[in-house]
Amino acid sequence: MPFDHNDRYHRLLLRQLPRDCRTALDVGCGTGRFARRLAGLGIEVHAVDRSADVLAQARAAGEAADGGGLPRYEHADLTQLKLPDRHYGFISCLASLHHMPFDTVTALRQALAPGGVLVILGCYAERSAADWWWGLAASPVNAVVRLGVAASERLRPAGTAPLKAPIAPPDMPLPRIRREAAALLPGCRVRRLLFWRYLLVFHNEAPPAGA
Repeated sequence: MPFDHNDRYHRLLLRQLPRDCRTALDVGCGTGRFARRLAGLGIEVHAVDRSADVLAQARAAGEAADGGGLPRYEHADLTQLKLPDRHYGFISCLASLHHMPFDTVTALRQALAPGGVLVILGCYAERSAADWWWGLAASPVNAVVRLGVAASERLRPAGTAPLKAPIAPPDMPLPRIRREAAALLPGCRVRRLLFWRYLLVFHNEAPPAGA
């Protein structure tokens, strides 16, 4: 049954948007659902993904959307991409950071404008007893939501199945993620979420250039 765990957290991520945000970067945008939500708020969105197929799907979905602006999609490997310094008011990574080295967050931090916010909805490898207990707690909720999604899918017109981006298993456990995040993004907050996810929020408190 189709069910994207990341979609369940869009509202949570949008609550992290700084006031008067004008520019955003969506890393590993996939089929572009979150990027389109940002663009619909009047934000100039740069959406990057290394899969040409999934970007083609994102562009096609965007053309069919009503209202709001559209993201600027770019086919690129973020680790090879030169990002503008101190430019974006908001940077989001939805289940994409584990597809690249974790220290990629250093480049993302450099690309944040003063007062900007980096949010990572990440996946972690289950290694500890706490991980398994959280997974056990999430399982019945996951089953109920999947049943609801399956019911709605029966009402969807034929040929309009949800688009899916490529996936990969995470290899970093949550304690290591916390340690590396603390070193590379001082002052960030990391908390565990249901549905095998964590939320990292980093506020760039650097003063404006020349201050």
